[in-house]
Amino acid sequence: MEIRGIDIDKVKEISKIKKDNEWIKDYRLDSFLKFEKLDMPIFGPHIDLDFSDIIYYKSDQRDINIQSNWNNVLKPVVDELDQLGVLESEKHLGGMGVQYESEVIYHKMIEELQKKNIIFTSIEMAIRDYPELVKKYFGKIVSNSENKFAALNGAVFSGGSFIYIPPNTVLDRPLQSYFRINSKSMGQFERTLIIVDDNSSLHYIEGCTAPTYSESSLHAAVVEIYVGKNSHCRYSTIQNWAPNVYNLVTKRALVEENGSMEWIDGNIGSKVTMKYPCCVLKGDNSLGTCITISVASKGQVQDSGARMIHLGKNTKSNIISKSIARNGGNATYRGKVKIDSTAENSISNIKCDTLILDEKSKSDTFPINSCFNNTSNIEHEATVSKISEDNLFYLMSRGISKERATELIILGFLEKFREELPMEYAVELNQLIKRNL
Repeated sequence: MEIRGIDIDKVKEISKIKKDNEWIKDYRLDSFLKFEKLDMPIFGPHIDLDFSDIIYYKSDQRDINIQSNWNNVLKPVVDELDQLGVLESEKHLGGMGVQYESEVIYHKMIEELQKKNIIFTSIEMAIRDYPELVKKYFGKIVSNSENKFAALNGAVFSGGSFIYIPPNTVLDRPLQSYFRINSKSMGQFERTLIIVDDNSSLHYIEGCTAPTYSESSLHAAVVEIYVGKNSHCRYSTIQNWAPNVYNLVTKRALVEENGSMEWIDGNIGSKVTMKYPCCVLKGDNSLGTCITISVASKGQVQDSGARMIHLGKNTKSNIISKSIARNGGNATYRGKVKIDSTAENSISNIKCDTLILDEKSKSDTFPINSCFNNTSNIEHEATVSKISEDNLFYLMSRGISKERATELIILGFLEKFREELPMEYAVELNQLIKRNL
C-alpha cells in the first residue's frame, strides 16, 4: 500500500490505517493545519522538496503486525537487512526494533529486560497498550508548532520507538532501532518517545540507511526524551543515508534534577542534514553532553550542532563538534547555548573543530551563546585546519602510504567520537569513514 502526496483526506487515511484513537487523530489533523501555515526554515541550506511527490506511507508487508521472529518477515527484506549487518548486531543488544519504509516490522527484547518491566515497542503499540503513559509525554517536549517538519511529522508519523525504563532500573546492554528507506521519493516519519524514570539509565542506539536514487527522499523524525531525577540516558546515532535523502530531524531531551543526557551523533550520509540535538537542563545539577561528527562530501551539506538550554542551578553542558569537508562538501556547525537568569553557577563548554581536505570544500560556524546571570560561564573554542604536511611526512617516512597516513590522521581527529561508541559500532564507523574518504 502507498500514499503519495498530502492533504487532509490523506492524513485521515493514514490515521485510519494506524487505527488511531481519537486524541491521536485530532493531533494529526491539528499538526497538518500547522504544517500548511508554517514556512520553510529561513536559516541553513536550501531545501528543494516537492511535498506533493513524496510517499507519506508505504508498507510492503502483507501483515503489518510486528514480528518477533525473523522467519515471519518477508525473506527479501530479511536478506537485505542481513547484508547490512542488522541481524548480526542483534547479538550484542538487549533489544532491537526495525522499521522498513513506514512500518516497524520487527521488535524483540531479551527476557531479562521484560522481567524488569521495561517497555520497548513501537509508538503505535504503546499508544494502544499504554495510552495514559504516552499521552502524558507525547508532544510535550517537541511541539507540533516547533517547525514545519515537526508539524509534518505530527500529521503523518508512522513507526518509531517507545521506551519506558521504570524507576531504579539499570540496563547492562543497549537497545537499538534500525530505520531503512528503500523506495524512490520515500518519506519516513518515525516518532520516538523515551522515558527514563528516576534513578535509572538507558543506552539507545539508532542506525539509518537508504539506497541511492536520483529522486530525493525525506527523513523527518521527531525524538522526545524525558530523563528523570538521578537518571542517565545516552542516545547514539550513526546515520548513513544515501546522498538523495533530506535528513531533517528534531531531537530534544528534558533533564530533571541530577540527571544527565548524552547525544552521540554521527552524520555521514544524506544530501542535506539539519539536526541540532537539544538538552533542556530543567533540574538543578543536571548535565547535558552532545558529541557530533559530520562528514560532508561532494553535493552534501551537513548542517548540524547542538542546543543547550540551562534553567536549573549548577547545570553543566558540553558540546564537542568534529566536522570533515572534502571534495566540495559543506560541513557547518550551528549551535545555541542559553543560560537563563535562573541557572546560577552554571557552565557551558563548546569546542568545534573542522578538517578541510581540499580547496573546493568549506565550513562555517554559527554559534549563538547567551548568558543571563553573572555567576555562570560560557566558553567557546573553534578551529579550522587542513591535514598537517609535517604529520603526513612523519607517517610516510615510516613506510606508510599517503592514503593510509591521511586515513589515520582523520580517524585520530574523530577519536573523541569513536571512543564513545560500543566496539562493534566503532568498527562500523571506521568502515563508513574509509568508504567516504
